Amino acid sequence: MSSSAFKRKLSGSTDGKAIMLTKISTTDAETIHTAVAGTALGVYDEIWLWAYNAHSADVLLTLELGGAAAPDVIKQTIPFQKGLFLVIPGLVLQNGAVIHAWAAVANVISIAGFVNSMSD
Repeated sequence: MSSSAFKRKLSGSTDGKAIMLTKISTTDAETIHTAVAGTALGVYDEIWLWAYNAHSADVLLTLELGGAAAPDVIKQTIPFQKGLFLVIPGLVLQNGAVIHAWAAVANVISIAGFVNSMSD
């Protein structure tokens, strides 16, 4: 049996660039990535995300990992103008799960990252 891993851009990204969070609520959150379809054993997306805050104050970031309730929701305060902060450290998703994100302040948090599409 052969294994493979392919590094890919986030499906919500244009040309692999960071995604600016323009929304401030779950009802119109930005789509960051849609995971691989299906639930086949050994086929999944390994997701790595970093956040940057260009605002003049700390900002609360909310990420939904395929659902709108715990444990699928991660909230993290992103310090202002301090560089990139790791917010998703290689977590795995499949079955078309969608990652949505929004911030407490619009147009100041950007999300960058990549996906390792895995198959073993």
